[in-house]
Amino acid sequence: MATNFASRSILFSHSTKLFILPFKPPSSHLSCSLPLRFTRTICTLQHLQHKQPQTSRTVIGILEERGLLDSITNDALRSISSNTINAPLKVYCGFDPTAESLHLGNLLGLIVLSWFRRSGHNVVAVIGGATARVGDPSGKSLERPELDVETLERNTAGIENTIRTILGRAKNPNFEDSNVNGNDSSVVVLNNYDWWKEFSFLDFLKRVGKYARVGSMMAKESVKKRMRVEGATATYGLTFPLLLKSDDDDVIRFLKVLTFLDIDEIIKLEEETKKPGYVPNTAQRRLAEEVTRFVHGEDGLREARRATEALKPGSETKLDWKTIEGIAEDVPSCSLAYDEVLNQSLVDLSVSSGLFDSKSAARRLLKQGGLYLNNSRVDSENKRIEEADIVDGKVLLLSAGKKNKVLVRIA
Repeated sequence: MATNFASRSILFSHSTKLFILPFKPPSSHLSCSLPLRFTRTICTLQHLQHKQPQTSRTVIGILEERGLLDSITNDALRSISSNTINAPLKVYCGFDPTAESLHLGNLLGLIVLSWFRRSGHNVVAVIGGATARVGDPSGKSLERPELDVETLERNTAGIENTIRTILGRAKNPNFEDSNVNGNDSSVVVLNNYDWWKEFSFLDFLKRVGKYARVGSMMAKESVKKRMRVEGATATYGLTFPLLLKSDDDDVIRFLKVLTFLDIDEIIKLEEETKKPGYVPNTAQRRLAEEVTRFVHGEDGLREARRATEALKPGSETKLDWKTIEGIAEDVPSCSLAYDEVLNQSLVDLSVSSGLFDSKSAARRLLKQGGLYLNNSRVDSENKRIEEADIVDGKVLLLSAGKKNKVLVRIA
């Protein structure tokens, strides 16, 4: 199998690894460079007044406690990471712009960076704009499809905005201008294409590099030298585990991994799940709220809560088009012409929209009181769609029980 791992190793971009370098003592400005020593300056961080971090534990201990540490290259990192005032670490993690938004696996990288940032260290998110142009294998025999430049630029812009917003909420006690609501000027996001685009070697990597094997490349002395960090300071690394499943039984582990709740509070939640009278899904709801708050902020959480409450079957909250569209990305949807909906039997529409596989299944649930139109329970099998049922003349919401929904857009 021919792969692009050789080129990706040289480009230093990986979604599940962080590379950590000790900072130099404070000065008025710090040059932020990555392990590969380039002649051009990649970014400049203005060093503001230091504050003592509130946590007494090292960030490595925190990651280990929460199940976010898979391995580290050297145990010395544990003690080195404790000096956040005179020698804060410079930590970076790579994100590939293969889509316009990040998935849950990427969120782990941002959470780990956020813990370093919260602990007083300085973090850099590196978007693999150059890496994506080279390509990357997605399986044992197939390569990831190559994206055009316009798509890559759009993906990069979307991901950068997301990263800046999320990391901006992870306050760094070393910076006075940290802003928990995002848009933090101390958040550094780089695109490795900015320094690779001027190298003609990039075309070589794209056309030839994918045929180079990692073993052969690593055996060459010239590559070994490139992998060593120049100077007296050491380079360390750590990896974090991947999310391989999303079972409800794993909710406690996810609370540790995906949230910033105190461990004692998580343990208390775990104990509550084992007690008589525990309200089902309480822990799952807390997990959803904390992840939503981290990714979308307090405003996003309020909107999600409002939409969740309004969209409960049987809710007396009057639905509007905006509220229904707020869940459009999370539920199945279909588009039907106005005359395909108006005066249509609700049972027939439930099948044509994909909510049910058969009319008999729709009738059976309707008789059991589980079929809803715009959150209102439907009792009559003869119910037909009226003009007043079409919310703002644009959408309908069909629900089978509490969880299964279909959004019907009127084309």
